[in-house]
Amino acid sequence: MESRHLSVHIDRPVAEVYAFASDPANLPRWAPGLGTSVVHADGQWYVETAEGRVKVTFAPPNEYGVLDHEVVTPSGDTVYVPLRAVADGPATEVVFTLRRTPGMTDAEFDRDTGLVTSDLALLKQVLEA
Repeated sequence: MESRHLSVHIDRPVAEVYAFASDPANLPRWAPGLGTSVVHADGQWYVETAEGRVKVTFAPPNEYGVLDHEVVTPSGDTVYVPLRAVADGPATEVVFTLRRTPGMTDAEFDRDTGLVTSDLALLKQVLEA
C-alpha cells in the first residue's frame, strides 16, 4: 500500500496542539476536508460528510502525541488514519500519513493529498492565531 507523509510545523507546544487536535468537537475548525459538522451521540462522535454520516474514533488520550483515528464510512468500511503530534523544541510537527486505498486512482490520491494538506495548513492557522 502506498503512503504519503504530509506534515506541518506549528509554533505551539505539543501539549497544546495535541489537546486541540484530539478533541473531535474541534474537527470542523481545522479538518473541513473530513466534514463540516460534528455530533456527539451515545458516547460516539460522528461527522457529517458529503457522503453521509461517518463515525470517528480517536486513540485513547496519551502522552505520546498519537492522534490516530478510525473513520467508519456510511458504507461500513473502516479507514485507519495515522496522525501524530511530535514535539520539535518549543513547537510541534504534525504528521498525517495518507494511505492509498485499494482501487484509488492517481487523481483521487492527489485530490486527497490536497485536502489533507489544506486541513493541516488550517490547523496551523487556527492554533497560531
